[in-house]
Amino acid sequence: MGKKRNAPLNKLFAWVRRQSAKVNAFLAAALSLSALVALKLLIHDHNHFFVASEAIHFAGILVLIYKLSTRKTCSGLSLKTQELTAVFLAARLCCSVFMEGDIHTVLDFVTLVSTLWVIYMIRFKLKSTYISELDNMPLYYVAVPSAILAVLVHPYTQHGRISRILWAFGVYSESVSVLPQLRMMQNAKMIEPFTANYVFALGVARFLGFAHWFIKVYESAGTYLFLVGAGYLWLPMMLLSEIVQTFILADFCYYYMKSVMMNGQLLTTMPLPV
Repeated sequence: MGKKRNAPLNKLFAWVRRQSAKVNAFLAAALSLSALVALKLLIHDHNHFFVASEAIHFAGILVLIYKLSTRKTCSGLSLKTQELTAVFLAARLCCSVFMEGDIHTVLDFVTLVSTLWVIYMIRFKLKSTYISELDNMPLYYVAVPSAILAVLVHPYTQHGRISRILWAFGVYSESVSVLPQLRMMQNAKMIEPFTANYVFALGVARFLGFAHWFIKVYESAGTYLFLVGAGYLWLPMMLLSEIVQTFILADFCYYYMKSVMMNGQLLTTMPLPV
């Protein structure tokens, strides 16, 4: 029965596989646009997208915690991505405490604590299973440009300049924080299922964050880009950061979904976007 139910789906993916890269890119763009339209029509308070994004990120961290606790191995997991995640969460949490103090603060706090626990497990408890040779992307490749950009382009609000720069640094560093993990998977040429689930959760979270800003800009006919923070560059740069991370993860999420839906399990070797 299961095979019969999945037969139309298998035929659909077989047809997609036969198409050219341009056709697949068009189909992916059409699917993304359809998802954005559905979100706009079904969810009226678009601020819920951010809450859902942060909650899904936390769920992805819980997947890693489960793996580390039960499997007693951190193979396939990038310590550098976790450290970057902790850095941008700490920056965002500092800003959130003074600027917002709401559900976002709570979610950032629990995600940061969970991420720090993952870092502790990789660095100390499960150090023997960590493959540092494969996790070889230097942190300064992403941290330094993010810091420089934050100093140059940040929101102009009534808050202190340090808080505004930290806020911008959190946005920019988050957009590229997954790169060491993708690079590590490319180096290993294998994808560990729990790690794949975590990266997929990040992809879904980032799409929801992108949906929030995209719909805001669409509903304001583009004028929203120049309203928040009074600066002419901050909002476009923040939207660009969301787009960058969404596209970084989009290719991985495509192969993830195709693998799970066609085979019922993850492929041990997926085409990787880095």
